[in-house]
Amino acid sequence: MRVVLSWMSEFAELPDDPARIAEACGNLGLSVESIETVGSNLAGIVVGKVLEVRAHPDADRIRLVDVDAGDGEALQIACGASNLEVGILVPLATLDTVMPDGMEIARRKMRGEWSNGMLCSAKELGLGDDHAGILHLPADLPLGAPVGEALGVVADTVIELEVEANRPDALSMAGVARDLAAYFGVPFSLPDPQVQTSGTDATDLASVRIEDTELCGRFVARVLSGIDPTATSPRWMAQRLTAAGMRPISAVVDVSNYVMLELGQPSHTYDLARLPGGALVVRDAVDGETIVTLDDVTRTLSAGDGVISDGDGAAVGIAGVMGGASTEISETTTSVLLEQAWWRPERVQVTTDRLNLHSEAGTRFRRGADVELPPLAARRAAQLLVEITGARLHPGVIDERGADTTPPVISLRTAQVNRITGGSLTAERSAGHLRSIGFEVDRFQVDQGAGEPESLQVTVPSWRTDVTEEINLIEEVARLEGYNTFPNVTVTSPFIGALTPAQADTRLLRRTLEGRGLTEVSPLPFLSADALRRCNLDDVGAPGVLNPLVADQSVLRPSLLPGLVDTLAANARTRSVGLSIYEIGRVFPGREIVADPFAADTVLAGERTDLAVALGGAAAPQAVQLLGVLLDTLGFAAPELDQAPDALPGGLHPTRSAIVSLAGVPVGDVGEVDPGVLGASEVHERVAWVRLDLGVLLALPHPPAQAQPVSHFPAAVMDLAFVVDAEVPAAVLRRALAVAGGDLLERLSLFDEFRGGSIGESKKSLAFSVVLRAQDHTLGDDEVTVARAALLSAAESLGAVLRS
Repeated sequence: MRVVLSWMSEFAELPDDPARIAEACGNLGLSVESIETVGSNLAGIVVGKVLEVRAHPDADRIRLVDVDAGDGEALQIACGASNLEVGILVPLATLDTVMPDGMEIARRKMRGEWSNGMLCSAKELGLGDDHAGILHLPADLPLGAPVGEALGVVADTVIELEVEANRPDALSMAGVARDLAAYFGVPFSLPDPQVQTSGTDATDLASVRIEDTELCGRFVARVLSGIDPTATSPRWMAQRLTAAGMRPISAVVDVSNYVMLELGQPSHTYDLARLPGGALVVRDAVDGETIVTLDDVTRTLSAGDGVISDGDGAAVGIAGVMGGASTEISETTTSVLLEQAWWRPERVQVTTDRLNLHSEAGTRFRRGADVELPPLAARRAAQLLVEITGARLHPGVIDERGADTTPPVISLRTAQVNRITGGSLTAERSAGHLRSIGFEVDRFQVDQGAGEPESLQVTVPSWRTDVTEEINLIEEVARLEGYNTFPNVTVTSPFIGALTPAQADTRLLRRTLEGRGLTEVSPLPFLSADALRRCNLDDVGAPGVLNPLVADQSVLRPSLLPGLVDTLAANARTRSVGLSIYEIGRVFPGREIVADPFAADTVLAGERTDLAVALGGAAAPQAVQLLGVLLDTLGFAAPELDQAPDALPGGLHPTRSAIVSLAGVPVGDVGEVDPGVLGASEVHERVAWVRLDLGVLLALPHPPAQAQPVSHFPAAVMDLAFVVDAEVPAAVLRRALAVAGGDLLERLSLFDEFRGGSIGESKKSLAFSVVLRAQDHTLGDDEVTVARAALLSAAESLGAVLRS
């Protein structure tokens, strides 16, 4: 919010020192972003008249302009603007002038032609945001006169504040001035505009009906006629609007913006001649109805959006957000219906977010406007329109009310104020602070005999919709007393923070993966429809994003697979292959939104946290081995692997992947990524895959892994290669061998898998490294022979044959 010092000073007698004002704003909780002076550096810029405009001989986009600077001589200027005509008056920056942005004007050649100065746009003068063309000056200004004096431009100070969402009252000059007046202990007052009325009563020319009373708490309308459509905003108004960051447009629009910045009440003006019967109806939108808004965009509304319609039912505005083009003010408008309304913040917020349609009015309404302000704002706007456009204000005020918006009455305990702030404020001092910014303190409640602490009953003013609880009042008292006046206290707590078991387990998994050389990555959670198709995930029902920042990232990811594959592909394009990466993140495999009774928000059905690993250049056995390490780290027993192709998620190899279960509960999947998926993403290497649903996995009982004693006796090591049917998973054979090895089996690892060749296409060879060791003695040959026989017997039970 850009506040103008001279403007705020109309509400309170504030100090002239901008530094003191800025310091006060900071102490009041309004962070100061910048301080600047506008309109003070226009020396050397004079009123010039265009005598001739001609093409540059060697540049298509540059024109040569002869300008009279007041001495009757033609001064040649090279200029790139296209809005120059003979006879108009323009601002001319003469040689050696220093512009407001610090640029010095010197005589320069442009493509072989001399330029003896510069013609200026409004932005270059600091008088507006328009820099597309040269500023056209009023035709009655004296030639050669300084532009600042001729336009009545005066120096002013602008302070840019960062206004948080909980301070809707600070989005206006009056709102900030109210706080500053309380801070400096000076009186504060709002304007009391008085406007003469004449003609037909407004209630005979227009009407307002509120059907959706929850949406609209109040709707005030006034009627003005006889507007001069050629009238322009006075320079003082244009200068203030510009200083506050708004571009002057037309007299009627400028007045609406001026009142909004001044008082904080947004308004809208309708061309009365384009409003059938002068009737307005406030209602809920019909699902699917459309409206062309003031920005010439056709927008589709949904049930729940607020609509203002005419008497025929056609939408002419989106409540609290933007008006419609059908009743827009134009150069032929002479009669207007002026709207000043209050809209429910929650409804406005939903509509602005859903339509991605944000405006200055919408910002104020969604944060909370003042329900009692519309009558004053309507009088102020009418006063300015009468003065500037010669309009006539019709008698009568249309003032309709919807749902009750009575401000709350809150009890404020003095003991609680001092407990929170660490101060020693009296009830009288707290009451004084609150009264200084418009709160009503009706009575003291003191019952010393009953031991009750002293308290105040505080009525919240209508412009402070953010104050709903006692703690909000304490904050107001504290910032007006001054945060720096309270003692510094180190806050202590008997509670010591700690990780939840799930958080601790997740960190343990991270350390395990990183200890094995894997790198964590964080792809975006948004995908394109094409990415889903490439990964065979286009049929999982992934939810779409209503207003995606990028068109090709319009779907929430249903799996971590696309992001990890794309990461491998991006590295492969730079010839970096064989990467081992992992991600822990949220996935959204369901479209339906469901209510979560244990959460503050709603969640998507099926939403979960996954851990996924992609090992470039690796195969399924390496994935199974890593899976075993991860589960063992958490204290889980060996998992069951089910190779049912129908149960596998999209994107995985149909015959080299499996579902991972623990005690019959599916917790993820393991194997390899489908070669078709990798080829579509231009990844030309095998990729091993592990995925674990952390929500399900970590909820299962898993006692901490116990440290095992280290044997000091030598081990017996052997390699066993078995030929088995290709359909038998390696994990099934490994689990059978692990059980057969018993207490003597220290380590069992698959180190080779072979298919085809002499063993045939329907078979595969699985080679295991076996380490046997006893804790209390050296193994004898007979013990090793018995253990080996048990291993062979377990393999034979699965149809495996020892490979010779």
